[in-house]
Amino acid sequence: MKFNSDEIASVIQKEIEQFASQVDVREVGRVLEVGDGIAQVYGLSGVMAGEMVEFRSGVNGLAFNLEENSVGVIILGDYLDINEGEEVRSMGQLLSVPVGDELLGRVVDPLGNPMDGKGPVATNKRRDVEVIATGVAERQPVCEPLQTGIKAIDAMTPIGRGQRELIIGDRKTGKTAIAIDAIINQKDSDVKCFYVAIGQKESTVAGIIEKLEESGAMDYTTVILAGASAPAPLQYIAPYSGTAMAEEYMFNGGHALVVYDDLSKQAVAYRELSLLMRRPPGREAFPGDVFYCHSRLLERSAKLSDALGGGSITSLPIIETLEGEVSAYIPTNVISITDGQIYLQPDLFFSGVKPAMNAGISVSRVGGAAQIKAMKKVSGGLRLDLAAFRELEAFAQMGTELDPATQARLDRGYRMVELLKQGQYAPMHIADQVLMIYAGTRGHLDQIEANQVKEWESQFVTFMSDQKSEVRNELIEKKDLDDALIEKIEASLAEFKTQFQGNNASAKEAATV
Repeated sequence: MKFNSDEIASVIQKEIEQFASQVDVREVGRVLEVGDGIAQVYGLSGVMAGEMVEFRSGVNGLAFNLEENSVGVIILGDYLDINEGEEVRSMGQLLSVPVGDELLGRVVDPLGNPMDGKGPVATNKRRDVEVIATGVAERQPVCEPLQTGIKAIDAMTPIGRGQRELIIGDRKTGKTAIAIDAIINQKDSDVKCFYVAIGQKESTVAGIIEKLEESGAMDYTTVILAGASAPAPLQYIAPYSGTAMAEEYMFNGGHALVVYDDLSKQAVAYRELSLLMRRPPGREAFPGDVFYCHSRLLERSAKLSDALGGGSITSLPIIETLEGEVSAYIPTNVISITDGQIYLQPDLFFSGVKPAMNAGISVSRVGGAAQIKAMKKVSGGLRLDLAAFRELEAFAQMGTELDPATQARLDRGYRMVELLKQGQYAPMHIADQVLMIYAGTRGHLDQIEANQVKEWESQFVTFMSDQKSEVRNELIEKKDLDDALIEKIEASLAEFKTQFQGNNASAKEAATV
């Protein structure tokens, strides 16, 4: 048998051309034990903290504990597919998630995998889940309002772009409702929204998504879901993933709003992982670094300097308390990290005051810097007035006789409480809020029965948008109250007063007939 030298030469030439000079050098380890979402791996001596590892079954993990003889790995997926003795490879990269406009309107898990049945997320851009927060020199003070559309919040505890405002309260007091209303209210703004559901019932999240779709808010919203049935590692990384997706907009000069619902459940997931990894427990069995777990997350929310594009991430972390215990470990931690808190009180909620915000305890540490000038002027003393009203109300319940001035303050307080009540999924335009609070604080509702305040408000908003649209548009344009505009508002209120009384009279006549 003869060999053709030309053929041999061409084969060798082709092999040389196709030869890949890069050698795939990776550390390989073995699983010592696996269970409850974690694995102990032997042999990965060069792996770094936070580095990705890959199991033979295709599931990924994250190097969590670097011990002397083994590595503790948290498993980001189904740990039931992993067996003892299985091969593990280090991947030489950090955990990252897909980012970009393609994620808007989608429901994804904390790894960026779609959960809504709408096909794969078609984006090539990725960002690391864990990054170091921007430094002091790269930030600027919060100075631009982020309207929630909720009168009580925009007037008394305003939120600015780049702020971290904690929503805290017992279960079933309307914490999520405030956050969802804030998302719905960003409809005509340039803010992209991210709702991170951690340990929530999937039926509840499905209801929230349905409401967002109904109001058209899903067009600019991404839902990151690590439900109650998701393993603890996914619940732990979910808020970091949501922040990474929001950072794509912040670092490109855009604005984002992130809702973490809720960080108490993330802390519980982190505690579970830490105890399984045999990390020493501290107060309430939480690990010693649970404060760092939340602080490194919330410090990534910022208003960047103009040199970096002026982008921002505003975050609304939610914390659930037990029996109103705000001095528990996790609530006190997050209160100390954030720029204010909205405290929701159960007895206010059950008495029909919604949102059930306690004006005395709730605070925004940014204050008037996050309000338009018109709102700042009309709501200046509102928070203190309401706190004083609550004390006066408690005093009046003793049955003592009140002088006319005190009774008048009490009556106005009842009307202001009625005025600040607001239904769910009904955010109000900032101009309408200013008009309502102006009318309430200047005594225009003093002659209206408390049970008619909601009807008065509804009719007045319609009156201003239909018959006095030029006054309302001037307020929207100026965002301030000068003497000329105040005169126009006073004239509008006087004109509406006659119309509203006419409605009452006709109603009474109909009742008499």
